[in-house]
Amino acid sequence: MGFNCGIVGLPNVGKSTLFNALTATAAAQAANFPFCTIEPNVGRVAVPDARLDKLAEIGGSQKIVPSQLEFVDIAGLVKGASQGQGLGNQFLANIRETDAILHVLRCFEDADIVHVEGSVDPLRDADVIETELMLADLESLEKQANNNAKKAKGGDKNAQELMAVIEPIKKALEAGKPARTVKLDDNQKPLLKLLQLITSKPQLYICNVKECDAANGNQWTKKVEERAKAEGTKAVVICAQIESEIAQMSDAAEKKEFLESVGLSEAGLDKIIKAGHDMLGLQTYFTVGPKEARAWTIRKGAKAPEAAGVIHTDFERGFIKAEVISFADFVACQGEAKAKETGKMRQEGKEYTVADGDVMLFRFNV
Repeated sequence: MGFNCGIVGLPNVGKSTLFNALTATAAAQAANFPFCTIEPNVGRVAVPDARLDKLAEIGGSQKIVPSQLEFVDIAGLVKGASQGQGLGNQFLANIRETDAILHVLRCFEDADIVHVEGSVDPLRDADVIETELMLADLESLEKQANNNAKKAKGGDKNAQELMAVIEPIKKALEAGKPARTVKLDDNQKPLLKLLQLITSKPQLYICNVKECDAANGNQWTKKVEERAKAEGTKAVVICAQIESEIAQMSDAAEKKEFLESVGLSEAGLDKIIKAGHDMLGLQTYFTVGPKEARAWTIRKGAKAPEAAGVIHTDFERGFIKAEVISFADFVACQGEAKAKETGKMRQEGKEYTVADGDVMLFRFNV
């Protein structure tokens, strides 16, 4: 698994159209009325990586196994969702365990598609959704605070440590600030994850535009980009309709030609993946053999044993060493044999920090 994202937004902003396109399925019904998505949908897509294809070609691999990106699409949220308005609130639990939030904003005019707020204003829409997510988090946090406060007073050390995280976040939420704005030390961050707060997750804005604005954006996307920059995150401009058309194409050359015809150099999915990887601090390493060439997603800064553990916990537990070839060296040497001969294959131990694009083979004993 690469990483998973919860897709949020108002009804009729293009969430389900985007979901269908990105996963190339019709799992989420896209229609011109609110709440057409009435149950959470989960879809997975392969993460495109030209390096993996090259490695498979050199390694004579029978199968290519890319990393995956998972999307969790829920019903559109509306003002008052935290008090039970609409249908989205009952599905928020499905995105509490995701790695990141994709916040889809409507940045296009279309008289044929109803806007639940009556007009196009992505910044207002962003505020509506953010408020509902904060209210949902506050409700969840108040319950957790009540459960832990008595234990903390009774001397329970774990409860005391958790309350030291809950209290400042509760104050921030009450002040209208998302949980991600609260500064925590390295010891507190794992505790924050236990709280499963939606607004503690990194958030990426997805500006859905018409085809004519896909390449350069418009006045609304510029405002969203300014907001994203102020919040220390990013905004990605895509056209869900273009993504829908690309999803129907199986030929890579055809996709490339179509994208160029609308002034784009890459698909929206690729932009989302790049921005998501960057936002979450992720990178990729590879394993290559005659049976398969596979991509593995790890965090930047991960040591070799942690990378091995992504394959299997036994690999991390019994880690001895890693045999490592950089992607560039693997290609230049046309495989493992010559890389070994020319000294481009390195033996690395437990303290080795994995680099993006490393081709690795782990030695372990359990």
